Amino acid sequence: MAAVQTIEAGTLLVASAFPDPPFEVVKEGNDTGFDAELMRAVCGQIGLRWQLTKYEDDDFNGIFDGLRTHSYDAVASGTTITPEREKVALFSEPYLESGQSLVVNTTRTPHITSTDDLVDQVVGIQIGNTSDIVARGLKQEGKLAGIRYYPYRGILDALDDLTTGRIGAVMKLLPVATALVRDRPDLDVVQEIHTREFLGIAFAPDNRGLRDAVNAALRTLREGGAIDRLKRRWLE
Repeated sequence: MAAVQTIEAGTLLVASAFPDPPFEVVKEGNDTGFDAELMRAVCGQIGLRWQLTKYEDDDFNGIFDGLRTHSYDAVASGTTITPEREKVALFSEPYLESGQSLVVNTTRTPHITSTDDLVDQVVGIQIGNTSDIVARGLKQEGKLAGIRYYPYRGILDALDDLTTGRIGAVMKLLPVATALVRDRPDLDVVQEIHTREFLGIAFAPDNRGLRDAVNAALRTLREGGAIDRLKRRWLE
């Protein structure tokens, strides 16, 4: 279905990758989270109905292909705006700023407290995640033994491997890492990595009209305090 047809039908198809709490979660059988609630509010501002499309491929960066083929109208999935992604997608104004984080097994490796302690460790990274930029930089500097890549949907497998000692750490966007380790007593976020990443909503490169409408909606929601309320609900 083409993007124009979708919008004319009154529905905005939005792609998100699950699981990625607190941005994308299933709670009591319902698909929700920061991004879902944000996009519902945005849709309310521009007169459309939010409809979720779950992205399940291995490489997160493949999510932008669906914009080009008009499989969906937008991507809202805790998505960092990067120069590489701006070559294939049009982004809204940022709605959130965050950074990466380092997750370790504090029971098995209590000596690992920062990226300075990874010289003999293998770090788990999701394919297509911006944490890969940090990990590759450390490896090039000789500060990291290796990187193990997991399918994007395999973040829980990476944490399982960290629990059992198969890898030495996991890197992930801070709000997501904090949510994921909440029920894993052996794992903890030991460092916030200040990458200053700005999260935005992505559109097809030729869909400037939709991007502009969403930007106007984001400004209204920000000025009315709605985005701050979402932050307090999902990120604190």
